[in-house]
Amino acid sequence: MVGLRGVGKTVLLDRMRDDAEARGIHTVRIEAPEGRSLPALLAPQLRLALLRLSKNEKAKDLARRGLRALAGFARALKVTFHDIEVGLDLEPEPGLADNGDLEHDLQALLEVVGEAARRAGTALILFIDELQYVEEDQLAALITALHRTAQRRLPITLVGAGLPQLRGRMGKAKSYAERLFDFPEIGPLSPAAAKTAIAKPAAAQKVGVNDDALDQILKKTHCYPYFLQEWGKHAWDTAAASPITRKDVDRASKEAVAALDESFFRVRFDRLTPAEKKYLRAMAELGPGPHRSGDIAEQLRRDVTKLGPTRNQLIAKGMIWSPNHGDTAFTVPLFDEFMRRIMPGDRWKEQ
Repeated sequence: MVGLRGVGKTVLLDRMRDDAEARGIHTVRIEAPEGRSLPALLAPQLRLALLRLSKNEKAKDLARRGLRALAGFARALKVTFHDIEVGLDLEPEPGLADNGDLEHDLQALLEVVGEAARRAGTALILFIDELQYVEEDQLAALITALHRTAQRRLPITLVGAGLPQLRGRMGKAKSYAERLFDFPEIGPLSPAAAKTAIAKPAAAQKVGVNDDALDQILKKTHCYPYFLQEWGKHAWDTAAASPITRKDVDRASKEAVAALDESFFRVRFDRLTPAEKKYLRAMAELGPGPHRSGDIAEQLRRDVTKLGPTRNQLIAKGMIWSPNHGDTAFTVPLFDEFMRRIMPGDRWKEQ
């Protein structure tokens, strides 16, 4: 079981799923938005997985039992999680995943699903993106269920992706989570890999990229994969001829920054309250970070303890995380520069 965190996680998650499907492994793909319950996310996807398994002659009976377990699971938990919507033709099996207790019922449900997958001679992988948005008690139930299937050596597992605070949230939900999962961090590419990511696709189209142009792209993007894509696209669109030059990149940078401001950064900014915006602007005043909580409080002329609720809200929204005790960092690279652009000057200190 693996928990991924960092820039580029969603792309990697999709590629891992495609590879698993190509090998004949059953998968479900879920994105966990804010405000949805884990049962509501899992139920329809597990239904599809069980329907596929039911087409296997060896696994048909166990898959149908899994569907009955899912019917009981959804019916029992509908009272607690009103957003569960899944249509099932089979009647529940009394006593199977229908106690109305998520931790107990999810464990029973995944055991039946795992048994069906084993009988079919395959496996089931749950791919869940934005896992940090799952509520702590629901995350604990998922970890417990996967721990049980691992103990029974059932072929069902999880590949989760989330923002950097995911490791801490999973450890808080269940203390043994860090032993149960691996947590590879997806950060910036190496300079050599970043240059290849720009130069190789261009070369395939018989277009060159000057070394100083590549160096400038790396400087602007800090080698983060998504930003490399943006700068590469805009440099390509800006350049009139091969090779792409440093001047092309400089002109393209204005377009790339404007595009990020209007979409990637702005979407995040618009979710913030005035107090949260001010907190992030104070962080930006200090630079890219990480920053000590006391230094941020000093910028705001506030007591650090009184800023705790705002900091916690920003962590919950995935805007910041704590790489070490007392430290605070942006989860999105270059966000400090965006905050200084959208809230320029010193007037934010007076608001």
